[in-house]
Amino acid sequence: MIFMFKKIGVVGDKDSVLAFKALGIDVFLVTHSDEARITVDKLAQNDYAVIFVTEQVGEGIQETIERYTRQMLPAVILIPSNQGTLNIGMQKINNNVEKAVGINILGD
Repeated sequence: MIFMFKKIGVVGDKDSVLAFKALGIDVFLVTHSDEARITVDKLAQNDYAVIFVTEQVGEGIQETIERYTRQMLPAVILIPSNQGTLNIGMQKINNNVEKAVGINILGD
């Protein structure tokens, strides 16, 4: 039996994502939106099943994130950075739960 393990990556600024390296997650440091967009696209093409993106970076690449939202893989998940949360990731979770269940069971 052959198991295919998909990869996990995290995209963001150095201070926010470096700790993920200790967990065995591939870390990709970016400093601007164009670099982030290219990085996310490359990860998607290279069998990454989950791509975490800091909310601050995600703000600048919303079209790219939306494109992957309509696909099964990769799952692009917004996470807070070391500067705090913008509540973008939680809002997306609330929207998806409401769409699936028909009501917002997580509250505001």
